[in-house]
Amino acid sequence: MGSETLFFLTAALLPVAAVSGWFFGRRDLANYRVRRDQHAQIATDYFKGLNYLLHDRPDKAIEVLVKVLEVESETVETHLALGNLFRRRGEVDRAIRIHQNLVARTTLDVQHRGQALLELSLDYMRSGLFDRAENLFLELLELKMFQPQALRHLIDIYQQEQDWDKALEVSARLEAVNGENLSSERAHFLCEQAQTQLDRNNRQEALELLERALAADRKCVRASLLCAGIAIANREYELGIQHLKRVEHQDIEFIAETIGPLVKCYRALDRMDDLREYLGRLAALRAGVSPVLMMAELTYEHDGLADAKRYIVQELKIRPTIKGIDRLIDYALHGALGESREDLLILKETALRLIASKATYKCAHCGFSGRSIHWQCPGCKRWNSSKPIHGIEGE
Repeated sequence: MGSETLFFLTAALLPVAAVSGWFFGRRDLANYRVRRDQHAQIATDYFKGLNYLLHDRPDKAIEVLVKVLEVESETVETHLALGNLFRRRGEVDRAIRIHQNLVARTTLDVQHRGQALLELSLDYMRSGLFDRAENLFLELLELKMFQPQALRHLIDIYQQEQDWDKALEVSARLEAVNGENLSSERAHFLCEQAQTQLDRNNRQEALELLERALAADRKCVRASLLCAGIAIANREYELGIQHLKRVEHQDIEFIAETIGPLVKCYRALDRMDDLREYLGRLAALRAGVSPVLMMAELTYEHDGLADAKRYIVQELKIRPTIKGIDRLIDYALHGALGESREDLLILKETALRLIASKATYKCAHCGFSGRSIHWQCPGCKRWNSSKPIHGIEGE
C-alpha cells in the first residue's frame, strides 16, 4: 500500500471516527445519566422505607425496600440486616418474606444465598416450623456452607423434637467439624434414651445406654443416679452404693441427691455404722446440709436426743443454714411446754415458710431457678448448668 493510498484512507476514516466518538460519547453520557437517576431513585426509596419504619409502618417499608432490591443487588446486606431486625422484634412473618425474596433471586451470589438460607432457617425455627428449618439446614450442609451454625441449630431442633438418635449423630458431626467437645451433651442424650427405656420397664436396655453415657462423660451425675435407681429396683444394694458414691467424685455439689437412696441401700444391707462413717466424712467436707441432717437423724436413732442436739448445734456453729435451724427447733420442741413451746412453734413455722419459698436449684448460666432439678435448663436450654443452691438458704 502506497503513501498516497494510506493518506486517503486515513482522511476518509477521520470523519467516521469523529461521528463514532460523538455517538459513543452520547451513549456513555446517557448510561451515566441512567445510572445516576437509578442511584438517586434508590436513595429516595431507602429514605422512604426508613420513614415508613420510623412511623411504624413495616409492611410499607418492606414493600419499598424489596423494590429497591430488584433494582440494585448490592443492597442484599441491608435486606439481611432488615430481616434480622424483624426477627429480633418478634415479627417473624415479615422476616420470612424478606429472606424468602432473597433466596428466590437467581442473580444472588453463592455466599449471599447461603447467608439468606441460614437466616430463613432461623426464621422458620423461631416460628416453630422445624421441618422447614431442618430441610434448609441440611441444604446448607450439602453446600458445605455455615456448617457449624447449621449443625448446632439442627441439634436444637432434634432436642426439641426429642429425636435423640439424630441429636447424637449431628453432635458427633459438629465435634468433627470444629473440634467442639460435646461429651456432656451426648451423655445427656443417652440418658434421655435410657429414661425412655426405663419408662417402658426395659432396665437392661437402659443400663446399656447409661454405660455409653458414662463412657462419653465419666462425670455424668445423672447417669450414676439412674444406674443406682436400677440397681436398687433390682435389689442390688451393694451395686447401688457404688453408683451413688461415684457422685462424690463426679460433682460433689449433687451429693444431696444421693443421701436418700444411700440410706435405703445401707438399711437393706444392715450396715448403718458404715453409713454413719460415710456421712461423717461428707459432713467434714462441707458437702451440704443434707449429709449433716441425715447424720443428726441417725445419731438420734442410735444415741438419743441429747447427742443429736449437740451434733446439730456444733454443725450450725460452723455452717449455719435454715434447714439446720429447723432441725434444731424440732429437737428443742421435745419436752417444751407452755409459752416456750408456742414460741418454738412460731419459729418452726417461719423456718418452714422460708424453706418453702426458696428455690433449691439454679442455672449458673442464665439464673433460672426452681425447686426441681432440670438437667436441661428450661431458660437457656443448656445441659448440666443447673445445680443445687448452697448457702444459708440452701444446701
